[in-house]
Amino acid sequence: MAKTLARARDLLPDGPDQMLDARMLLAHAAGLTRDKLHRLELSDFTPEFDARFAALLARRAGGEPVSKILGHRDFWNYRFHVTPDVLDPRPETECLIALALQAPFSRVLDLGTGSGAILLTLLAERPQARGTGADLSAAALQVAARNAEALGVSDRATLITSDWFSDVEGEFDLIVSNPPYIAADEMAGLSRDVLGYDPRMALTDEGDGLSVYRLLAAQSGARLQRGGRIIVEIGPTQGEAVRGFFAAAGFSGVRVHPDLDGRDRNVSAIKG
Repeated sequence: MAKTLARARDLLPDGPDQMLDARMLLAHAAGLTRDKLHRLELSDFTPEFDARFAALLARRAGGEPVSKILGHRDFWNYRFHVTPDVLDPRPETECLIALALQAPFSRVLDLGTGSGAILLTLLAERPQARGTGADLSAAALQVAARNAEALGVSDRATLITSDWFSDVEGEFDLIVSNPPYIAADEMAGLSRDVLGYDPRMALTDEGDGLSVYRLLAAQSGARLQRGGRIIVEIGPTQGEAVRGFFAAAGFSGVRVHPDLDGRDRNVSAIKG
C-alpha cells in the first residue's frame, strides 16, 4: 500500500489534504471505508484495482473535488449525496447549523436548499420540527429528496421549486440560507475545484454578491413569525453590509458571527 500511496503523492497537487485525498480515493477504489484500509492485502492490488485507482487519481489531479468523485460529502453528523447539480457543503457552513440550534424552532425554511444539507441537518437534529426547502433548480431538488430519504426526514421536509420567496407559502419561526454571495468579478479567482464543479448559480448572483441579501432583508419579514429568526451565511468581507440591510428593514438583534477562523461568516436577525 505504501508504494501505491507514494504514486498518489506524485500525481496529486501539494497541500495539507493530499494524503487524506489519496487514502479516501484508495478506499473508494477498494470498496472500503477509509478506516478499513488496513484490510487490504498484497493480493488485492491487481491490475484491475490499480487501473481503478489510477482513474480516480487522474480525476482528482484534474481538479475534480474528492466529494464529487465519491458522490458524497460528510457534513455535521450526516452524509449527503452530492452531484455537479449542487453546491458541495463546506465545513464552515456548520457554523450556521450551530447558530440555528441555539434556540428552539418548529418550522424552518431553507432558501436555495441545494443538496438539502442545511435543512435536513436541522430536521435530523430536531425531530419535532418540519421544514421547507426551496430551490430554482429541479435537479438540485432531486438530490435533496434523495438525501431526505436517506436521513429519514422526508416525511417532515417539503421541497419546492421557487425563485427565493416566489412560491413559498406560510410562516416560519426560522429562515436559513447560504445564498450565492461571490461577486461576478471575483469568479475568475476561484479555485478550479470550485469553479469547474459547483453550479455557477449557487456561487454568484452575477452582480456585486449582495443582491440576494437585499432581497432577503426586504422579503423575509413577511414569512417570519413575530420573534422568528433569520440566519444567513456570508462572505468574510460582507458582514457590515448585510447587517445594515437587515437593520434598515426593521429587524432587531442583528449580529455578525465569526467562523472558527475568526472571519465573518453569518448574520442573524430577529423579526421585532
